[in-house]
Amino acid sequence: MGSPLPRIDQQAAFLLHSVPYRESSLIVDLFTREHGRIAAVAKGARRPHSALRGVLLQFQPLSAGWTGRSELRTLTAAQWVGGLANPQGDALLCAFYLNELLMKMLPREDPYPGLYAAYAQALRELGEGAPLDDTLRRFEWLLLRETGYAPDLDCDTDDAPIDPARHYHWQPSAGFAVAEPGSEGRGGALVSGETLQSLAAGSFDSPRARTQAKYLTRAILAHHLDGAVLNTRQILIDLHKL
Repeated sequence: MGSPLPRIDQQAAFLLHSVPYRESSLIVDLFTREHGRIAAVAKGARRPHSALRGVLLQFQPLSAGWTGRSELRTLTAAQWVGGLANPQGDALLCAFYLNELLMKMLPREDPYPGLYAAYAQALRELGEGAPLDDTLRRFEWLLLRETGYAPDLDCDTDDAPIDPARHYHWQPSAGFAVAEPGSEGRGGALVSGETLQSLAAGSFDSPRARTQAKYLTRAILAHHLDGAVLNTRQILIDLHKL
């Protein structure tokens, strides 16, 4: 007789994505605080009277349980545990963008409790009507930092402190190199030290810093996604919202 399957109960989680599975079930991708990204089969979740049908909603905090040893677990329980205002309109598109980022950037079963807290905070801000740009930039940068992809915002490639009055080039795998004087107007490859300090602080006091941060995080994410397309980001770009 084999050993019993491991069982995990009452885990804080959010639903990132779900797809139909067989006749009446779903395969769900959960972002959990203690276990990271988990894939599980929600058996019977598409049946009209399933207890899971009205619970497995995106952008709402859940308490989830599962069992199994394989990469695809079996969902044993899911409960709604508290109210977050649902994002609406452009904020809803931004929330889908956050989910797609997590799906593409995070490996399975690698916990990121700090990122989990930041995701919950970002959803709260999106639901409450906070400025979209600021919310997205803070989350994008924390995601890069938590996954080890964020370049140093304190020092340049010569180990000198970032100077808010200077401009820098971002160099993949190296960091920020000081730009030559007079090169500030030659395209979008440059970022000011002011913008880098704004990113480090998580707040943006000028439209220029906000715009530069948007293009910088977009470039860094694209580099580490290695050509993977973010569909929701393209929709937001087309609508001039990202």
